Order: sequence, then structure tokens, then C-alpha cells
Amino acid sequence: MDITKTVLSGKTRREHDLLGELDIPVEYYFGVQTMRAVDNFHISRVRLNFFPEFIKALADVKQGAALANRDLGLLDPTIADAIVRACCELREGKFDDHFVVDMVQGGAGTSTNMNANEVIANRANELLGHQKGEYQYCHPNNHVNLSQSTNDAYPTATRIALVRSIEKLVAALRELIGAFHAKGEQFAHVIKMGRTQLQDAVPMTLGQEFEAYAATLTEEIARLESNMQLFYEINMGATAIGTGINADPDYAGLCTKHLCEVTGLPLVEASNMIEATSDTGAFIMNSSAQKRLAVKLSKICNDLRLLSSGPRCGLNEINLPPRQPGSSIMPGKVNPVIPEVVNQVAFRVIGNDLTVTAASEAGQLELNVMEPIIVHCLFESIEMLINAMNTLREKCVVGITANEEVCRRMVYNSIGLVTALNPHLGYETSTQLAKEALESGKGIYDLVLEHKLMSEEELHRILAPENMVKPRKILRK
Repeated sequence: MDITKTVLSGKTRREHDLLGELDIPVEYYFGVQTMRAVDNFHISRVRLNFFPEFIKALADVKQGAALANRDLGLLDPTIADAIVRACCELREGKFDDHFVVDMVQGGAGTSTNMNANEVIANRANELLGHQKGEYQYCHPNNHVNLSQSTNDAYPTATRIALVRSIEKLVAALRELIGAFHAKGEQFAHVIKMGRTQLQDAVPMTLGQEFEAYAATLTEEIARLESNMQLFYEINMGATAIGTGINADPDYAGLCTKHLCEVTGLPLVEASNMIEATSDTGAFIMNSSAQKRLAVKLSKICNDLRLLSSGPRCGLNEINLPPRQPGSSIMPGKVNPVIPEVVNQVAFRVIGNDLTVTAASEAGQLELNVMEPIIVHCLFESIEMLINAMNTLREKCVVGITANEEVCRRMVYNSIGLVTALNPHLGYETSTQLAKEALESGKGIYDLVLEHKLMSEEELHRILAPENMVKPRKILRK
């Protein structure tokens, strides 16, 4: 629902700011500064409410600040209680529709911060028995934003939201890994030809191939979780540039303590607030980890498309679940649409990582004003990766089947089979066999018997699937 285009009563209230006055429809919980941002930033068309975890984290930050200010005697307990109650309702998603500012914005996130301040202030006023816009009772800046700046509230909320989002990303990744493990077990007996440089290499099992996919993705869990730890350091109390101006000396520690209780996260106060206010290193690291995961997912999807290519004129070693007709002109064609869409998500994540890098480098002096595009890219990449991995698992991996006979026939017809005979026949003899097989079109298996280089029994033993897919003792003559 686009709430900025939904006015039920036709009634308005008048609010003012530095630039003058605006009439705000009475239905809106946001106020004049949010309205100006909505008017200014028609950029991505992706609004704050597209990422509910971000709204919850903003509520966490405002609640932690209100509790700290109350404890310090800077905020009336009645007003603090109303702010806390409003924040609790925000976490329940009751006011998501009122977070309408574009994710991509100028002002280093000020529009986002004020959107939260105004919604909370107006809801708190209602809880206090007043009307929206009666800011003499609970003011967006004087009360909700007390002891804060956008420059500490915005990045802190971002970090909290990213921790929770990464936890969801890791959960989706674990489920995908489980699906690949299951296929690894299912295909453990299926002998096939391994390939390097798209050329026949040596035999393996299809199960080994799928277990390798599970293993390479498993590595990414540690990377994501390790980088997530960087987000536990926050700069609440830094205010504008890290000097803590307009904040009580005890505020930073007290606010961090309350935020730990509100979020359940082991948040810590930054050791150098000026550095923490301008530094975006944690965002770079997390973006890099997301890119690494995306690259691996894309490589796996490339493999799935190759292995399923055909069905008559390609590798055709596996079958992907058919999801939709593949052509408006070619009857019977079914395309690997699920791996294709995951490839495209990976390209977007890789591009987002470049944007994060460029935006981080563009920071100047005591603040990086490019944080909104960094935040947008990180949340978008996580959202797309979660959806892509769930789609890949549900609509592709779990339904993959093997063409066992095709796989086996390729092994016995492959020139690469000679590699398994190399320790027994020697490199020169094996090379001559490979050359003759290429020139004559005959198989290695048949040529060995034809030249009486081995007995059929010995050849069967060496080429038994279980002897070709793992190290084994070789008895020299």
C-alpha cells in the first residue's frame, strides 16, 4: 500500500520546519521532514518499509536512547514510557506503512532518522492522550532524538538490522547446504566423468560433485558469522562527529547497556567514537563476504546448467525439475530458469559490492555521507541472496535426478579413462592408447583388450567405480 497516496478523511494538520510550513494529512504518523524527503527522493522507489528489520532496529535504538535519557534525568519518565511503548508497537510492524522515505537519499540518513523520530513522536503523543503534531508534549527532535544525531543512530540501527538479516541469510544457506548433502548421498553410487577445462579428466561420482558444492558453501558460514561480529561495535553517544557534543558523559555507556537488553545482542561501545562515526570497514567486509557467497552460488549454477544441458545434444548427466515452457517458438524446450535467475542475483550482488566499495572510499573527513547507498546495497543483497537460495533449493536442487546410464557410458567411452590405467601401463603406453582412441574412435577399454595389455579380469578390477574415485594402493609389477 502506498500510504502517501491514501488519504481517507481529507483533513490535515499544519507542521513547520526550517524551510517553512506544510499541511500533513491527519492519517500520517510521519511529519514535515519526512514529507520533504518523500518529495525530494524519487530514486530507487524502494522505501524503508521494504526492509522491516531496519524499522525494528530503528525502534530499538530510539528505545535504548529514551531509557538512557530517562535514567539520567534528562527525559520525563512519562514521556520516556510513551516512547518505549511506541517503539514496541513499531517492532510489531504496526507502523511499517508510515516508513516511506526512499532508501537512497542525500543527507547521510537524516531523512530515515527523522522518519523514525516523527512516527514515534506522533504515536507517543497519542498514547499520552494528545493529537498527532502536538509536539509540545513529545517532540521528534527534543525528546525522541534526545542525546542523538543521525550520525550515531542511523549506523547503529543499520548494524543491528544487519546482524539479524545475516542470521536469516546463514539459516537459508544452511538449508541449501543440507539439500546438496542429501543429493550427494543419493548420487553416491553414480559413476561419471570429471572434467577440467571442459575436457574429460578422470572418473568420479555424481555424489562427490554434489558434496563438493555443499562443502564450498559451508565455508561461507564462517565468513559471514565472523564478519557479523564487527557489527557489534556501535557509536551511540558519538552524536555529530564522535565528540559526544550534547550528550551526557554517561550516556554512551548507559545507552549501549540498554540496547544490549533491548536487542539481546552483545553490543559494545566503540573505543574511538570519531573513528567509529566515519569508518565503514565493517560494511566493506560484510559486502565482500556476500559477494564471495554470490560468486560460489553462480559457479554452482553454471555447473548445473552445463550438467543438464541437452537433453539430446548436451551433457545430459542430470535432469533439473521442469518449471515452465522455455520458448515461445521452440516446442518442447525447457530452460534451466532457476539456475539462470540465481546467476543474475549473483551479478547484482557483485555489482552492489562494487558500489559499497566506491561509497566507502568516498567518505570525507568525520563522516561518510554515502552510507544510505551502502545500507541499501547491503540489505538488497541479503534479501536477494536469501530469496535466491530458497528458490534454488525448493525449485531446483531437491528435484534433481541423475541419468545414470548416460553418466556411465561417458566414463567408458572417455579418453580420460586412460588416466586410471596410467599407473599400471606407464605414461608412454597410456599416451599411445589415448592417441589411437582419438584417431580410431575406439574406446580405451576395447583397445586395452585388443592389444592384450591386460586381462579382462584385471581391467574390470582397475576400472571398478569404487577403485576410480578415491586414492588406493597400487601394486607395482
